[in-house]
Amino acid sequence: MLTAGVGDPADPTVIFHGHMDVVPAGPGQFIPRIEGDRLIGRGAYDMKAALAAMMLALPSPADPIPGLRVVLGIVSDEESEEDWERGSNHLVGAGLRGEFAVTGEPTDMHVGVAAKGILALRIGIAGRAAHGSTPWLGDNAIIRAVEFFRGLESLPFARESSELFDRPSINLGRIWGGDALNKVPDFCAIDVDIRYLPHQDPETVLAQIRELGPARIETIFAIPAIDSGIDSPWVTALIAAAESNHEGPSVSVGRDGASDAVSFIRVGIPAVEFGPAGAGHHGPDEWVSIRSLSAYRRALEEFLARTATMVRSRNDD
Repeated sequence: MLTAGVGDPADPTVIFHGHMDVVPAGPGQFIPRIEGDRLIGRGAYDMKAALAAMMLALPSPADPIPGLRVVLGIVSDEESEEDWERGSNHLVGAGLRGEFAVTGEPTDMHVGVAAKGILALRIGIAGRAAHGSTPWLGDNAIIRAVEFFRGLESLPFARESSELFDRPSINLGRIWGGDALNKVPDFCAIDVDIRYLPHQDPETVLAQIRELGPARIETIFAIPAIDSGIDSPWVTALIAAAESNHEGPSVSVGRDGASDAVSFIRVGIPAVEFGPAGAGHHGPDEWVSIRSLSAYRRALEEFLARTATMVRSRNDD
């Protein structure tokens, strides 16, 4: 982890935050290449480019912003499957505080005021073993696990929507089953990544899943949803700064993915996601717009200027 702060610690503090770790990829994806306006490579969009822009937007110690402290926090484990043992949690646990935090997750220059929560589950399904030549004498646990997952996809919570989200997200990420080719598998485990909506209760989601039938359900990790709202003057300032450096509106949006912004929200620090334009994060052709990176940096700098004006106006009042 790394933090860098510029300004008087007694002044109101804005936190820029990001992660430098990435999800797995093929060797070729770690060799960056440029095609037109696209910088292509693993982590370009999620979120090394945003982190680089944040580093450049951080004020110089020789030229701080009067009345405002700016802190950059960098972590290396946001993409992990840990629930609590995350660098961002350790940062706030060590005393990092501020009035507002911006995490540079990819948002296409929109301001993400809400994000889905995560419920990562390992579901174990039992079957009955039999010889592979007579599968009708057994009960194939792998097939039962797939059927269980299909049932999960059709549960009531999966069909809900909200103002910012069309639906929850449900992904079958891993599966283990069977120990011999010529044997009907008698056990299968599946890892399911559920991203539930901010208004949904994870315990209600779990209760619905348990009603599907016999299964051993283990929570791998859980991260609460985010709903920061759009009425904050900090959010208003960030949207205004984004819109003056981006073609089209930078409206408040909901984010399908979760992020470490929740680490700040857990300790009472309002936080949003805001990043440059691009596409394909976690996919084979991840890219970030080179042109948007300059716009993103300018938006961050303008946001700090607007924030400083807001703080001084409050102090004058």
